[in-house]
Formats: sequence, structure tokens, C-alpha cells
Amino acid sequence: MPRRPGTTIAAVLLTAGALAAGVLTGPAAHGSDRPVTAGPSAPNPSPYPPTAPAGPAATAVHAASVSLAWTASRPGCCPVDHYEIHYSLAFDDVVRSADAGNATATTITGLAPGHEYTFRVAAVDVVDHRSASSDPVTVVTPASDTAADTTPPSAPAGLTTTAVTSSGAVLSWSPSTDDVGVVGYDVYRFDGWYTSTLLGSTAGTTYVAPTGGGRILFYVRARDAAGNVSIASNTVTTVTTTPPPTTPPVTTEPPAPACAVGYRVTSAWAGGFVAEVTVTNAGAATLDGWSLTFTYGGDQRLTASWNGDFTQSGPDVTLTGASWNRTLAAGASTTVGVLGSWRAGNAPPTGYAVGGRPCAAA
Repeated sequence: MPRRPGTTIAAVLLTAGALAAGVLTGPAAHGSDRPVTAGPSAPNPSPYPPTAPAGPAATAVHAASVSLAWTASRPGCCPVDHYEIHYSLAFDDVVRSADAGNATATTITGLAPGHEYTFRVAAVDVVDHRSASSDPVTVVTPASDTAADTTPPSAPAGLTTTAVTSSGAVLSWSPSTDDVGVVGYDVYRFDGWYTSTLLGSTAGTTYVAPTGGGRILFYVRARDAAGNVSIASNTVTTVTTTPPPTTPPVTTEPPAPACAVGYRVTSAWAGGFVAEVTVTNAGAATLDGWSLTFTYGGDQRLTASWNGDFTQSGPDVTLTGASWNRTLAAGASTTVGVLGSWRAGNAPPTGYAVGGRPCAAA
């Protein structure tokens, strides 16, 4: 049998400031209504995990809880043992997990009112093969379950920037809709990690945001009179740089690598690990839509990521940036977090390359 996280949510804390983890409710959370099946004496070497759970949906959204349901996975080599729920707050790099048992519906409790959450579901079979994650389900919890209005506005659409200078940028977006009425829009600045700063509010659909130097991300939420907030808009990025010197310095040194990659395991346990992968643009040109490849030195299998997406074939992994960090100016860095499992070895990866060009190990 695969080792299970138990009946409460196992929160993987990657940074400070995480909220309290939720708790599963219902019979499936306790596992008392289903038999325990003895697993094989040794891990099954078959490479066929279950299929990803299909059609996940939020069946009920309350101020402090969300109910989820999905279509059962098809077994690969072996029967499905249980389902894992991985969820996180928007613009936060803390990933929480919960064991949903062998049911195809569950309720996550202990959530915060007026916050945006994204949920994914994965199946685990009796020899600990994990499926790929399901499609994401994103919801925003209402401000209150007892207010007359518990329906959030729709997300602002088409956020864009114009007239970007070293001191400010004009943000504009399409208006949101609401069953009662939108009273305003809150504009946020995001640091690319887990901190969002409220810059201000406006009743209209434009806002002049301060930029300063470097790369900055912005997003917008609609708000109604009951305090309900919408799912966040798309993010936009502004980049202000100092013009390069007219005459570049002459050097006989060989050119530096176009990129540098740092890999750091931040937490490890028997059979699992959490790591940070930092990509630095060491070249002179902007990296737009970067894609990092590397090869693990052990039998690690990635199961989740944040601040980026991953694909894996055997030991070979490809990481790509999220919407807010897929463009790196010269000298800029970004970090993607990964959660994974291993059996025989957890040796660090080698052979880093971005866009097929080798990278230095930082």
C-alpha cells in the first residue's frame, strides 16, 4: 500500500505567511467505509500510472469551504487506491494537499473568505504510481455565507498597459458584471513570489500605476457592495531599463553562458522532496517564453509545481514559466518550485539548457 498523508491536509510550506491548512470532511476523509487492500511485497515496475481525474468541478463554494467532484481515473497497471487534492491561494507559492480517500467527491474546509483558490486532483494507485494532475478548478470564496449577496463579480478581462514610463503606466480593462452591481476595482502589484500589494481602488476601468525600475506585474479584482471580490484578471508586466552604453566594453574573455540555473532542495523526506529551481538570464537579450530542460540523476518523479509548469519523460524534465514570469530581462531571475517523489535515489539534476543552449550551474 502507498504511504498516505492521513485524514488531515498535509501543508507543504515553501514560504512564510501560509494560511492554516483545510481539513477534509465526510466518510471518504476517514476511510472507514472501504476495505484495505494489501499491496504487493515489492514496488510494481510497470510504468503505467492511472489516468488523470477528469471533469473536476466545484459543486459548492462557501466562505470557508469548497466542495469538489470529479470523474474517476482509469487504472493503469494497478487499482486506484486514493485521490490527492493539491490547492493553493492565487499569487502564493504555498501548496497544500489533502487525501480524499477513494471517493470522487470531497469538501475542503478551513479556507479564508474572499480569497481565490485553485484546486487540482491526482490519482494514486496501490503501488504508489501517481497520475498527472487534473485540469485546474479556480474559485473565489464569498465574503460571507449569511449576507444577502454571496455571488462574486466576474473577473475583469483584457487588462493591458499603455504609456509606460519610468514613473508610471496606464492600466485599462473591460468592465466586470455582477448580479447586484460592481462598486469598484482594486489594483494590485505582485512581486512574482507570494506578496501582493494593494495600490489603490477606482470606480472606472483605468488606473495610473507607479512603475519605478525593473520588471513589475499588475492585476485587478472587481468588488461588489457586499465585499465579494472577483477572480483576478490576467496579469500584465511593465519593464523599464536603463539604456545600454553606446560603446560596449571590449573584452577577450569567452562569452558568458546565456543562462544560469540553481537547484536547491528545501525539504526532503523518505520518498519525497520539495525543491526550488532558479533560472537566471545571463545573456544580454530578453528571454521571452523560456523553457528549461534538465535530467535528474535519480528516479525522481515530479507531481506538482508552482510559478511554472512541467512535463517529464523518464529522467528528462522540461520547465516553462507561468504567465507572470515567462519573460526574463537581461540579468533577471525567477524561481519555480517543484514537489516530487523518489524511490532509489534523489541525486540532483544535470545538463541544464534553456532553448537548447547549455546553462551554467549556479
